[in-house]
Amino acid sequence: MSRQDAGTRRATISDVAREAGVSPSTASVVFSGKTPVSEATRRRVLDAAGALGYTGPDPRAASLRRGRSGIVGVVFEEHLRTAFLDPVKTLMMDGLADAVTPIGAGLLLLRDHEPTGVGPSLTTAPLDAAVLIGCSGLLRESLETVKARGIPVVVIEGDAGDDVPRIGLDNREAQRQAASHLRTLGHREVAVIALPVRAGWERGWIHDDTAISVDVTRGRLAGALDVFPDARTYAAAGSFIDEGHAAGREIFADPDRRPTAVIAQSDLLAAGVIRAAEEAGLRVPEDVSVTGFDGIVVDGLAPYELTTLVQPAADKGRAAGAAVAAMLEGEPAASIRFTCIFREGNTTGPVPAER
Repeated sequence: MSRQDAGTRRATISDVAREAGVSPSTASVVFSGKTPVSEATRRRVLDAAGALGYTGPDPRAASLRRGRSGIVGVVFEEHLRTAFLDPVKTLMMDGLADAVTPIGAGLLLLRDHEPTGVGPSLTTAPLDAAVLIGCSGLLRESLETVKARGIPVVVIEGDAGDDVPRIGLDNREAQRQAASHLRTLGHREVAVIALPVRAGWERGWIHDDTAISVDVTRGRLAGALDVFPDARTYAAAGSFIDEGHAAGREIFADPDRRPTAVIAQSDLLAAGVIRAAEEAGLRVPEDVSVTGFDGIVVDGLAPYELTTLVQPAADKGRAAGAAVAAMLEGEPAASIRFTCIFREGNTTGPVPAER
C-alpha cells in the first residue's frame, strides 16, 4: 500500500510491517509489548506507523475477537466527584486497576442509581463484569441488576450470598479490639460515630440498629456494642471529615452527657471528631479519647496520630480484580476475608480521673 493509499483508508498492522521491512508478527508485538524487541526494530516500526498514520490496533476488533467489551464496571453510591475524597477508595481502586490490567480490561465508574437518566448506567453500560462496593445502601438492588444481565460480579465489603465472591474485612472483630483497648484504659461512657446506615441517610442518632442495611456499618457497630452495649450511636452521612465534625459537635454539645471516648468508624470521621473536641475546649486524649478505622494518612491531623485499625485497602482491590479475572476465564473465584491490624497512636489515653 502506498502512503497515498494509506490516507484514504485506515492503515493496518500489515501495512506498517511492510513499510518497516519486518514481519506482521514483529510489528504486532511492538504495539502489544508482550514480547521484547530490539530498540532499533521498535523505532523502525513506530516510524513506519507514524508515516502511515497508524495509531495502534483497533480496540473494537480485539473486543469482537474476545467476545468482550474490555470494561469492568465499579459501582459506587455517592457522586463520583466525592468518591475519591476518601483515600480508602483511592487505594482500593489502585489495587483493582492493577489486577485487571493484565487481562486487557479497564474500569468504568458507575453510580448504582443514576438520577439524570443519561450516560452509561449499570443497566446499559457494555460490561464484562461488575464490582459492587458494599458500603452502598443500594447493594441489593444493584446486585439484582447485574445478575439479571448474567455477567460476573464481585462484592467488596458486602454480603451478596454464597454464589457471589465477597472481598471483606473482619469488621466486627477489628472494631471490638479498638473498643476493648478503650475499656482497658478505664472508659465506660462511650459514643460511636457510625458510617451511613442505609441509602439516603442524612446523619442522626441511631435508636434501632435493626434498621441498618449497610453491612460495614452493622459489622463495626456490632464490634463496639460487644464491649459497650449501652454506647450511644450517631451515624454520619458519609466518611468525610466534615461529617465527623458535625457528629462530634452534636455529641459534645451537652456537657452532662459528654463521653470520655468516641469510636469513629473511619479515620476521616475521627479527624472531624477531634476538631469538634478542640472547639468544645476538650483535650485529646486527656479529656476525650478517639479511635478511627482504616489506617490512612489524614492531611492536617498532626500532631495527632490516630489510634486506629489498619485495613489493607489496596489488597482488597487487587483481590476483587483477581476474582474478576478468574471468572472471565471460566475459573472459580473464592471469597477472601482480610484482617485489620490494631495500631495505637496518641489519641487514646486513660479515662479522666474526675470521671
